[in-house]
Amino acid sequence: MGRDQPKGYFNAWPEYVHSFADKVGQQPQMRRPRPGPRQITQAEETLLWLRWLDPEDARLLWLRANRTPWKPICWELGISRATANRRWQYGLAVIVWRLNGRQLPARKAMDHVIRQGRRFE
Repeated sequence: MGRDQPKGYFNAWPEYVHSFADKVGQQPQMRRPRPGPRQITQAEETLLWLRWLDPEDARLLWLRANRTPWKPICWELGISRATANRRWQYGLAVIVWRLNGRQLPARKAMDHVIRQGRRFE
C-alpha cells in the first residue's frame, strides 16, 4: 500500500530514530568523579587557611571559591565592587604570605601586602 503523498514526492533525508531525551528535551549531564581520600585531606587543609583572615574577608574568599558572582557578594557584605575585589586580593595575599612562612607586617598598607604577595607567587 502506498503512503498518502502526492505523486512525485520524495524525501532525501535519512530516517532518524528519536531517543527519549530528544523527545523530552533533556540532555545527559556529565558528573564529576568523586574526590579521593587525598583530595579530601587537601581540601580540609585549605579550609584551615581561612582562619588566618578576618571573618568578613574569609567569607568573601569562600564565596568567590564557590564561584558566587561579585554582585551578590557585594549585596551580602554591603561593600562596593572595588572594595570587594581589593579585599579579595588582600585575603589571597595574606594566605600567600603565611604559606611562605612570613609574618604580615603590622603597619603596612593593604596595597603593600598585595604587591609583596605577588612576588612570592
